[in-house]
Amino acid sequence: MSAAPRSIVAVVNQKGGVGKTTTAVNLAASLAAAEVSTLLIDLDPQGNASSGLGFPQREVSRSIYECLIGEARLDDVLVQTALPKLTLAPATRDLVAAEIELVDAEDRAERLKRVLADAIERGAAFEHVIIDCPPSLGLLTLNALVAARRVLVPLQCEYYALEGLTYLMDTIDRVKRGPNPELDLEGLVLTMFDPRNNLARQVAEEVRKHFRVYESVIPRNVRLSEAPSHGKPILLYDARSKGCEAYLALASEFVKPYRDEERAKKRAAQGKGGRP
Repeated sequence: MSAAPRSIVAVVNQKGGVGKTTTAVNLAASLAAAEVSTLLIDLDPQGNASSGLGFPQREVSRSIYECLIGEARLDDVLVQTALPKLTLAPATRDLVAAEIELVDAEDRAERLKRVLADAIERGAAFEHVIIDCPPSLGLLTLNALVAARRVLVPLQCEYYALEGLTYLMDTIDRVKRGPNPELDLEGLVLTMFDPRNNLARQVAEEVRKHFRVYESVIPRNVRLSEAPSHGKPILLYDARSKGCEAYLALASEFVKPYRDEERAKKRAAQGKGGRP
């Protein structure tokens, strides 16, 4: 049996077009570039995270869908990306059917959690698991929230952002009171940020008053928009772009608490070992 991942993070926002998949892909890729073993699970029927890493739906024979309905184990569907430390569980449009096929199943919200638990039991070893969710709060996203320990919310600083965020926080609280008491908010990531925009600055100031918001801010960046069409994360498409720099900074900020915790445990263990 392998050790459990340090983190299982669901990247969630029920609003589309806020940089959710871009964040999931590029955070996972940036972690992998730092020699951190990372699994990216594409739980969105659109499969944009998969195509953004070079695996368009037409080239995917088996996906996370087969795992959710019990026809495959996780290791049966995993594919290796261009980054040695980044593994992908791809998606296909079949995931749309999963919401219908599982609707009457008693364990319908726990399928992904069980898939991950089985993979860990069988020896899968990933330091971090990132789950890209669809832009909705349906059954697939619920599976991610039940399987995850943390929620990462990409937030575009616009007029309706706070209203949607309140609804999402309510959903997280309901899951925490019910099937997943360990669930907590990892933090908010400001995306497509333009500091020249007064409204963007105002929304950023407001969310920082109430939530943990990463210092790393993702700017509007043409190269970030271009990278998915080439099937590459930004660091393999244009490592010198501002978008790449921002996601590398986000990955560094993301892993810091886990590394600090590991160092503290090592110091504590050494202290105990040094006692007479």
